[in-house]
Amino acid sequence: MAIPFFKEMRIGGYLLKQKLLGRKRYPLVLMLEPLFRCNLACVGCGKIDYPDAILNRRMTAQECWDAADECGAPMVAIPGGEPLIHKEIGEIVRGLVARKKFVSLCTNALLLEKKLDLFEPSPYLFFSVHLDGLRDHHDKAVSQKGVFDRAVSAIKAAKARGFTVNVNATIFDGHPAEEIAKFLDLTVELGVGVSMSPGYAYERAPDQEHFLNRTKTKKLFRDIFAMGKGKKWNFMHSGLFLDFLAGNQEYECTPWGMPARNIFGWQKPCYLLGEGYAKTFKELMETTDWDSYGTGRYEKCADCMAHCGYEPTAATAALNNPLKAMWVSLRGIKTTGPMAPEIDMSKQRPAQYIFSEQVQKKLSEIRKDEAEAAQAKAARKASTAA
Repeated sequence: MAIPFFKEMRIGGYLLKQKLLGRKRYPLVLMLEPLFRCNLACVGCGKIDYPDAILNRRMTAQECWDAADECGAPMVAIPGGEPLIHKEIGEIVRGLVARKKFVSLCTNALLLEKKLDLFEPSPYLFFSVHLDGLRDHHDKAVSQKGVFDRAVSAIKAAKARGFTVNVNATIFDGHPAEEIAKFLDLTVELGVGVSMSPGYAYERAPDQEHFLNRTKTKKLFRDIFAMGKGKKWNFMHSGLFLDFLAGNQEYECTPWGMPARNIFGWQKPCYLLGEGYAKTFKELMETTDWDSYGTGRYEKCADCMAHCGYEPTAATAALNNPLKAMWVSLRGIKTTGPMAPEIDMSKQRPAQYIFSEQVQKKLSEIRKDEAEAAQAKAARKASTAA
């Protein structure tokens, strides 16, 4: 896991500071979504199913910087939607880098080569290019042929310009371990790091048939890691998180570890699950009923093993038990033998479905804002005419 040493030191120092201050809940990565609009329609995505009035909204650069300042996390990931559609994306990234935030700009790379001039190489910036597998698999996942080849071309172009590039892959049921292993071999050839996470079961994703349950996730990742013995796959994850994916660690999620800020506000309770919004980060942390969410507590969280919930847990575990983290790093991921006990699901509360309610609330706010803006414009025009 070749993470730059100074980045490890900065993040390690941040985690140690939180521990010394006795903070139970704190952010590690800000998930900043400045827009939901995308130029693809991936079958496993539940992030873009909104009416145009919402898809056309954008967070301003200042709102993005304010969110980073308010949250205080050392890292900022910018997913979407497709961030490169945002007209101020270059300015947003420059402001975050100036704040010495480690910025991961997530992109499907369709616009990356065209927009490279908006950015400057920096140890604080890397592009995270979405690739779900090899050519045929990826193009099917994003519902468009030719996207894989354009993404690979963009990766090479960005690296040639001196940028750090990683790839991120979402893993679904039915993707053979052998093919995933070949994809990971390709990432070595491309000279990029890779992050992988099982797909979250978005309730509004077009494809509801290929989300992994926890048992399948653990078995699949054990098979993948077994094929990687002796290979130089460069995972951008902690060893304990990878060990968790293989079923060797019993963790509960840390939803506040990667809080999400988007055009609605601060999303409750996490990046993947939107069940309400707060106006400020402080309000998010103080008013969210954290104990009512997570695997074993809430039906929508039952099969989740995503990095945004469990990577912060693994980071805290490494800080609390560095010898264990060191042992896992030296030993490698265990791919045989008994798995850690599974979380009891018998007492989880049933799912609530409030997406439409949240959308209608936001649409009402948009219409109110537009009406007030129109009235103000008319008043100014009348004043000028007088």
